[in-house]
Amino acid sequence: MAVAVAVRPGGSGSRLAARWVAAALPEDDGRAAAAVSVVYVIPTLSYVPSPAGERVPVALVGREPAEAYARDRRARAEEAVLPFRRLYSGRANVTVETAVVEGDGVAEALLRYARESGVRSLVLGSASFRWFRRVLSIPDIPGTIIQATQNSCNVFVVSKRRLIMKLARNPQTSESNANLRIETINHEMFEQSHRSLLFDNLADDEPHSDSVSQPHSSHSASNVVPSSESSEHVASESSGANAAGTEGSKNYDSLSSLGDAPCATSNSSEECQSMDEVEKLRKELQDTLVVYDKACVDLVNAKKKIQVLSTECSEEARKVEHALEWEEALKRTVADEKAKQLEAINQVEHARRSFTREVYSRHKAEMATSIISQDRAQVVDAILSKSRTCRRYSKKDIQLATENFSEARKIGEGGYGNVYRCTLDHTEVAVKVIQQDSIDKTDEFLKEVEILSQLRHPNLVLLLGFCPEIGCLVYEYLKNGSLEDQLFNNKGHQPLHWFLRIQIIFEVSCGLAFLHSRNPEPIVHRDLKPANILLDRSYVGKIGDVGFAKLISDLVPDWQTEYKDTIVAGTLYYMDPEYQQTGTVRPKSDVFALGVVMLQLLTGRRPNGLIMSAENAIKNGRLHDIIDKSQSDWLIDEAEMFAQLGLKCTALKCRDRPDLESEVLPKLNEILHRITSAVNLRNPVLSVPTHFICPITQELMEDPHVAADGHTYEHYAIRAWLKRHKTSPVTRIKLPNSSIIPNHSLRAAIQQWKSQLPDQTKA
Repeated sequence: MAVAVAVRPGGSGSRLAARWVAAALPEDDGRAAAAVSVVYVIPTLSYVPSPAGERVPVALVGREPAEAYARDRRARAEEAVLPFRRLYSGRANVTVETAVVEGDGVAEALLRYARESGVRSLVLGSASFRWFRRVLSIPDIPGTIIQATQNSCNVFVVSKRRLIMKLARNPQTSESNANLRIETINHEMFEQSHRSLLFDNLADDEPHSDSVSQPHSSHSASNVVPSSESSEHVASESSGANAAGTEGSKNYDSLSSLGDAPCATSNSSEECQSMDEVEKLRKELQDTLVVYDKACVDLVNAKKKIQVLSTECSEEARKVEHALEWEEALKRTVADEKAKQLEAINQVEHARRSFTREVYSRHKAEMATSIISQDRAQVVDAILSKSRTCRRYSKKDIQLATENFSEARKIGEGGYGNVYRCTLDHTEVAVKVIQQDSIDKTDEFLKEVEILSQLRHPNLVLLLGFCPEIGCLVYEYLKNGSLEDQLFNNKGHQPLHWFLRIQIIFEVSCGLAFLHSRNPEPIVHRDLKPANILLDRSYVGKIGDVGFAKLISDLVPDWQTEYKDTIVAGTLYYMDPEYQQTGTVRPKSDVFALGVVMLQLLTGRRPNGLIMSAENAIKNGRLHDIIDKSQSDWLIDEAEMFAQLGLKCTALKCRDRPDLESEVLPKLNEILHRITSAVNLRNPVLSVPTHFICPITQELMEDPHVAADGHTYEHYAIRAWLKRHKTSPVTRIKLPNSSIIPNHSLRAAIQQWKSQLPDQTKA
């Protein structure tokens, strides 16, 4: 029957087991040839390495590459066990074969191989200490195989000093595995009485096994372990045999010389020697152990001396290596210093050239700045010469007036900056400071100032001055704030009367018509909203923030769509839809915002969703549901006319909106006329509107004229005033000139109002 030797290339236990089997091979005496199988367990193929070194799972690799790699791996495994095959290849009566077994566990693979191949004996090596195996969590393969092997296979676990074996029973006896006996004997005892068990067949070994079982049982009772404790005992014996490192060079080829040694454990009278011989052998063994211990001590001392010498040599070698490294480091440092020196020279040269270029560039920049400053000075002088009402303030004047832009002076925040209320030239003014990121070009700022300084209209906020150093504009201060404050933030005050609301939108329309009709280039405000409509002490509406406006050199017809790559400016809900989509601005873009403001004055609501609500209310005949409830005496017919006009102004397409001067202003004038007539019928005694009163005479004006300060006076009164004074009757500021302009729109409004009064009131 074959003997299977479990090996692992490079393992000391495997070499021990292979040499032990080689020493136990039978002599070439004509008997049946022995068969030895060298078994090597490799892991189950789970991956195939790629050319880049990555592990690719077998499931992702094709069948042919996987089979080729498996064949190559098996060939390498067979080549690795060639040293073990050479131990048996010199015998004529020995047949050697190699078995490469795949399995995830070594013990399971060896048991499966023994069961399937039907080997007679399975030999394993044990060379690991028990504590070392336990610390490293190394599985106890010999103990596992001894416990789990079947009855028909002998198991031999070979260590340096002793042998653990589990002898198989005759299958005909049908004894259970629990009755199998695990024995531990030394190698001499095995050579004397059990060597035939390794290669003899099962039938011939049965009587012999029975004959030697009795001596083993009487040899040492402690070597026979029951099945329930056999695993712990095998692990203890297989791992505790290797006590000294110097025994690693022992070769079991010399075991054959011990074949004639007497048996020390047999109690048979025929085979046992006298007790004197046993004592003699024991004494010789003790002497040998003493000599062996002394040799071990000498070997340890020699190792210590060698270790000291090795340490000294290593220290000297480290010093030499450190010196060489230091020399290389110095060489590198010198090279780096040279490189740094060259780089510094290059940087100095580069800096010298850069300095020369910078001096030249600075000189050019100073010359250009000087020219630009002269140009700007000329522009400022031109502005001051054209508009005597607009003056230039210094940075110091603005800082003193606003208390260095104190938060206590702030009255609002606009799209371009903060607004402060202060006093300049003994007059209350509003200083609007443009943010630094919004005035990156002084030329554009001066151009806006030049345009604004030339605008004079009763319904436009008057520009009194500017400061180019910090980019701020000085406007007249209007006492009643903005229309948005009156509508939504007028806490604790009486709401704005609906008649004043319509009058204010009429005045705002007059101001817009003035901007749109400006020659040679019309002006579009682009950001008309209640926050930019300011009210003076007489609740006269004036358009503010005209600096946000845009000059239009080439007007685009209402029926034509033109796309321009410009930045869209304005406030959401008040912006023209066509302007948002195309970037083309037209005068009717302001008409859309005017319509939204009209609907807000009618309803007292915010602009979001207001147009849709007004359309649905008028369509369903429920206008009273959206009218501002703070006013209880609305005239429904006139309110509906006002709402329909606002909806026409908010048409999506520019061509569908009414013209401001020819359609919107006449319609608003008609609504005011109807309201005045209706009020006169209800209340014959009607108070005179405040803006119909002359600031000088405090009486109803007959022939209103606008002076250079932007306020309207009675013609004869302002004439008499200008003969004696050079300042404004209202602002007390010096007037730039003494010219006056007739206010035809206000005269028409006064005459229309007077025509609706009863006869007794006119008298």
